[in-house]
Amino acid sequence: MKNRILFVEDDPDLAELIGSFLRSFEFEVELKREGSCVIESVRADPPALVLLDIMLPGKDGLTVCRELREFYTGPVVLLTSLNSDMNQILGFEIGASDYVVKTTPPSVLLARIRAQLRQNQGVPTGPAAAPQPQSALNFGKLVIDSKNRTASYRGEPLHLSTGDFDLLWELASHAGEILSRDHLLKKLRGIDYDGMDRSMDVAISRLRKKLADDPEDPRKIKTIRHRGYLFVTDVWWQE
Repeated sequence: MKNRILFVEDDPDLAELIGSFLRSFEFEVELKREGSCVIESVRADPPALVLLDIMLPGKDGLTVCRELREFYTGPVVLLTSLNSDMNQILGFEIGASDYVVKTTPPSVLLARIRAQLRQNQGVPTGPAAAPQPQSALNFGKLVIDSKNRTASYRGEPLHLSTGDFDLLWELASHAGEILSRDHLLKKLRGIDYDGMDRSMDVAISRLRKKLADDPEDPRKIKTIRHRGYLFVTDVWWQE
């Protein structure tokens, strides 16, 4: 069965260009021209992935992304003509899975889409992505269940996006180890760290908030300067 992509883009030339390119790699692409019809369409027939322009008539892409995250767990890739840090940060804050500038070569866009689909379907991205033998991890008041893709903290369910859950599972699966930004980006998004990409910092910050970790002095997920991030094992029992 073909993976179906809902592509929301108001520029007909660009929509046809990217749509035709993706179809040539056996994706089924459904085109929408404005944001106001997206929510109803996804509710009625959820696609494998939503490729979403930010600047749209009717309802902008950031608003659509935020509304999608109320019920849709698949990848949402934002597509924009503006290489803006603020837009990128805001996009990840409201649950976007990835953020791609329109000048990105189609082959790179294809790779990013495939990486998101692999991640969402639980398909390993490479040798380092061997399946974990555990289906659940328990750290005191934090419990993570990979089979059901749920997590709870202090007895309360955590409301995590797909990206949030995968990041938490990856960190917790390597508790006590320092994971670099490059490792996390390759594992979770299938891309290399270019030295400037801040999306992982944003994702870590968002996860800390959900885990009640002090952003000024984090004790649960620590930033190790010039090396990466460390999921601390012993603090979850101490609260």
